[in-house]
Amino acid sequence: MELPKSVSDLMQSVGLQSWVLQVFIVVLLTLVLVFVLKRVLSRVQAKLEHTDNPWDDALISALRKPASAVVWIVGIAFAIQIIEDETRAAIFGAIGPIRDVGIIAAITWFLVRFIKVAETNLIAHNEAKGKQVDHTTVDAIAKLLRLSVMITATLVALQTLGFSVSGVLAFGGIGGIAVGFAAKDLLANFFGGLMIYLDRPFAVGDWIRSPDRNIEGTVEEIGWRLTRIRTFDSRPLYVPNSAFTSIAVENPSRMQHRRIYETIGVRYDDAAKVGAIVKDVTEMLNAHPEIQADRTLMVNFTNCGASSLDFFIYCFTRTAVWAEFHRVKQDVLLNVLEIVAGHGAEVAFPTSTVHVPDGIPGLSRDAAGAATAGGS
Repeated sequence: MELPKSVSDLMQSVGLQSWVLQVFIVVLLTLVLVFVLKRVLSRVQAKLEHTDNPWDDALISALRKPASAVVWIVGIAFAIQIIEDETRAAIFGAIGPIRDVGIIAAITWFLVRFIKVAETNLIAHNEAKGKQVDHTTVDAIAKLLRLSVMITATLVALQTLGFSVSGVLAFGGIGGIAVGFAAKDLLANFFGGLMIYLDRPFAVGDWIRSPDRNIEGTVEEIGWRLTRIRTFDSRPLYVPNSAFTSIAVENPSRMQHRRIYETIGVRYDDAAKVGAIVKDVTEMLNAHPEIQADRTLMVNFTNCGASSLDFFIYCFTRTAVWAEFHRVKQDVLLNVLEIVAGHGAEVAFPTSTVHVPDGIPGLSRDAAGAATAGGS
């Protein structure tokens, strides 16, 4: 590179070579370009945040840091190439492959960031519009995309460094057998997690329980190896995904209705009033706004107990929310007690009557009468 005579004289006067000035200029231009790029992308992102499209926000947000990294990689590589041309040092011969791998890493970084930000933006965008979002499906797709990007980037980087991808894949096929035996539990958990993502027996936020194991709580995270469940006493419970392939899992969160099934007993003295009580309770349930009248609804006298005449209530609430269900159930039971009291009847409690025959020595007639009337 020929420099003007005045510049060349100036450089010689301060003991500098032309390549030093070139390196300085390249680094300076790289710094300026990175600064300008950051300002431009910041302005573009500020404008795109006001749009209704979640994808453009994710694109610019994910591009900012990787784009700056690419500019720095190219600029530094160009500066080092200038030094290599001047010094002929062998160490600088590796700058080409390193630059290519760095650019591949930056592109991979951008794609992984884009997938992550797009996942967050997509969920927030749909929830803001009141749309239902399956967090488990979105999370599964995002994880698979990130895994695909990482595997592809690794293979491309190996090919760039001069390794044979076909040889790597062949080695992976042979080594995969040994790894499979050594890490069978890890693979079982991986495929267990994959089955959860595909079958979707539960999702993040669902309340689940297993009658086979002591597992009950709210699902907080579904990973590739473990599922984290928060129990009702706020303890985290980590369950290997392979466990879900061999146990039964209940998902109460997906219930459409909840059942009220209660038995009420009245005294034998109120036997003549049982029919009217049952009729009024049935009418009350049919008219109750929180009871699903088009589902099974039964109120029947069912049993002559040891100390009570029993009738049962069988119906379903409109809500499936646990706390709301108990509020409705409380209201129903209070209404039932009110109906029983309205008919002049009483709810029975366990009692027993002792009949004492006349003529027992040492027992007066008054004492026998008292025992007959008030035994309990």
